[in-house]
Amino acid sequence: MGEDKTADGRKARGNKRRAEIIEATLAVIQREGAAGVTHRTVAKEAGITVSLSTYYFATLDDLLVGALTSISESYTARIRHIIDEREDKLRGLAELVAESAGPGRDRALAERELSTLAARRPALRPVARRWRENVAELARHCTDSPEAVAALVATCDGLCAAILLDNVPADTGYAHDVLRQAIGATPGTGIGQTGPLQTTG
Repeated sequence: MGEDKTADGRKARGNKRRAEIIEATLAVIQREGAAGVTHRTVAKEAGITVSLSTYYFATLDDLLVGALTSISESYTARIRHIIDEREDKLRGLAELVAESAGPGRDRALAERELSTLAARRPALRPVARRWRENVAELARHCTDSPEAVAALVATCDGLCAAILLDNVPADTGYAHDVLRQAIGATPGTGIGQTGPLQTTG
């Protein structure tokens, strides 16, 4: 019994340390970009030794995957909440997209940079795909059209990038209109249809 408690305590401390290292990695990415991530810079940010960093994350890819997984899990939970709780799912998605210019900008920028880096670092690819997979799952609750699902995923990606580049307004209403247009949704609803966006006259 005592051995079990000791093992549980050790596991909890290990999980806490891993989370701290991941947060330190994200802090480095947000400040310097992914190119600034090394075991040395992360260890300095976390206030630990390099050997402790490599104990929990043996390679640079492990650090980057851990950071991207942390962001991905947060977005997955948000989209799952939208799917389960929101009647207008596209409005909920538009609100999440618009956060890319607000308090969620740093994490959105880190996710975008790491996802792009996945093109050159295969270890990141399975996690990098999750955002698109989550958006596709939400889209399938709005339409039966595979083409409309693909259009929504691509449009959502484009909106996020454009907002981060300040090319479009970070406005929920605007994002909602664009997402509805992409999926062919009836105005005023979150439900998709396969035809073009209807207008009222």
